[in-house]
Amino acid sequence: MTKPTLRQNKNRLWFAIYTKSHSEKKLYKEILEKGIEAYLPIKRELRTWSDRKKWIETPLFTSYVFVKVSPKEFHIPINSYYAVCYVCIRGKAVPVQEKQIDALKCFLENEQRSVEICNADLELGKRVEVMTGPLKGVQGEVLEIRGKHRLVIRFESLGACVHTEIKTEEVKLTEAAAMV
Repeated sequence: MTKPTLRQNKNRLWFAIYTKSHSEKKLYKEILEKGIEAYLPIKRELRTWSDRKKWIETPLFTSYVFVKVSPKEFHIPINSYYAVCYVCIRGKAVPVQEKQIDALKCFLENEQRSVEICNADLELGKRVEVMTGPLKGVQGEVLEIRGKHRLVIRFESLGACVHTEIKTEEVKLTEAAAMV
């Protein structure tokens, strides 16, 4: 007889959990073992020491793991040993939109793009939609354009920005931004 999973409920939302220091992978594993859907965005980076270079995998967001839970499952991942708290605004856990999780997956699937994270509280800008490539259809807020190829997209529910190489002609203003 197989163990029933907790993932049968259809009204589940994504949330970010703040982890203990350097415990992202441990929390991710612990949550999966409890039958909860989780996502830990990982990036590969080349680290250089005085005697060697080595490719390592590190979490894209330091101290964050994403979980998809229903209201009944909400308490399960936060009661994990490596979990600190849900990411909250004004004391309430903030859901992360499914399309933002999908966008992160798209960013990381294309290994030829360099990806950086910036948690600075930057000024708000125009909303854009990506028109081509693996991020097609993803909407975000332009915070900065560096030259012709560097676009900063803000994911509001995380208070974080994803930096990636993308041509400015690959995006268009959304209707809401064009009306302003």
